[in-house]
Amino acid sequence: MTSPVIHRVATLDLAVRPIVWPFAEERRAEIAAHFAEMQRERPKIWNGRVLLGRDAVFTDGHLAATYFETDFASFLAWRDWGFPDPAVFNGFGMGALRTSDGAFVMGEMAQHTANAGRVYFPSGTPDLDDIRAGALDIPGSVVREIAEETGLTVADYAAEADWHCVVSGRAIAMIQVLNLDMPGEVARSRIEANLAREVEPELSAIHLVRGMDDLTPTMPRFVTAFIAQQFASR
Repeated sequence: MTSPVIHRVATLDLAVRPIVWPFAEERRAEIAAHFAEMQRERPKIWNGRVLLGRDAVFTDGHLAATYFETDFASFLAWRDWGFPDPAVFNGFGMGALRTSDGAFVMGEMAQHTANAGRVYFPSGTPDLDDIRAGALDIPGSVVREIAEETGLTVADYAAEADWHCVVSGRAIAMIQVLNLDMPGEVARSRIEANLAREVEPELSAIHLVRGMDDLTPTMPRFVTAFIAQQFASR
């Protein structure tokens, strides 16, 4: 397995087009059966509409790609079956919340979610709410996901200009560092208080990563690669 590759880019050009996905059309019955099995294990997941990418090109600090609409069941089947269509990628935004004392804030996904137990930066597969003027609005998606998962808003952090695009297999994580004007324990307490007010929060725990020793086996490779880069550059 190849190591993740990190591209630092300043601009994103992510057009959304009406594309028919042959994988989703040709294997519809198998996909439906797979999703039904997943719902038996996690009844709360639902088959909404999501956006996947293709034709990603990195040039001179710029990422261009085309996105198309599909259903969550087809995305999960493609992911779980080892990415049988290699022309497609899962490209999503992540908000790397960094506290004033240098910790990264991570969330552990709750058991009712499709990624139960995994530790991530706030993020989510893009959906139709993230489309603006025919393009995928990754900055807006990051703001929305952070608010939904943590309760933090744009008034709580300052976004750095560039994006760290971590390419790992068929995933491209577009990570933006968001600097919080508060120390780690304060940030964790605020987020935990927000989770306590929710009936069914997406996150089950909050982790603070202050160094490589704080990485856990449940963090995906693209997250650990980004964190390693950040600590190496200090």
